[in-house]
Amino acid sequence: MSSQLSPGYTDTPILPDSGYHVHGSERPQPRVVVPGHMGGPPSDAIVLFDGTTLAQWRGRNGAAEWTLCDGCMEVKPGTGDLTSSESFGDHQLHLEWASPTVVKGDSQGRGNSGVFVQNRYEIQVLDCHDNPTYADGITGAIYGQYPPLANACRKPGEWQTYDIIWEAPRWEGELLVRPAAVTILLNGVVLHHHKALRGPTGHRNVPEYSSHGDAPVRLQDHGDLVRYRNIWARRLPAYDEGG
Repeated sequence: MSSQLSPGYTDTPILPDSGYHVHGSERPQPRVVVPGHMGGPPSDAIVLFDGTTLAQWRGRNGAAEWTLCDGCMEVKPGTGDLTSSESFGDHQLHLEWASPTVVKGDSQGRGNSGVFVQNRYEIQVLDCHDNPTYADGITGAIYGQYPPLANACRKPGEWQTYDIIWEAPRWEGELLVRPAAVTILLNGVVLHHHKALRGPTGHRNVPEYSSHGDAPVRLQDHGDLVRYRNIWARRLPAYDEGG
């Protein structure tokens, strides 16, 4: 790698939060990431599901038992949740999901699943197209804590896209010094912007934080034939730790 300075200045004021000159020629350049095509994984992504294999996922009894079909994986009711073989702290998560085309049930009984970030914080997956339910349990809710800013659901059977930017909680030993925070987009619509969580999510209760490190993504088997495809993640630098 060349040691030649980039174009810029060395006689400008110093930025107090970084120690670099304004427009400084000595400031490191961002690394190059090649964008993916049409929602596909960028060059630095960890591909968790490409439509061909469940090798990156584990079931409750070992191997993942969900159904592979037409480039997607579908919940196989009764087999349990899947967890990714990779664990994550701060990260960007992309996935696409579809509720069943044939509508059955209502409220929480219609196309129910969930994306659990770090294995304990649920972003709700539900068919909420013309399907009322409690506000902190609709599609895109931080389950049991915060409703989304909008209901951006497509019709049953249509593919929907989650883009999730996750900042893991910070600890000093067992002491929480900064809660987890998340930004969520559904189908390109912002549902939450850097929203701080109260703790892990739960049903009919308010769980409390307890210290943890990196953890897998978990997809929920709630008994409905929800499908997933094009799942990838990017580890993010921890800016509060000098990144």
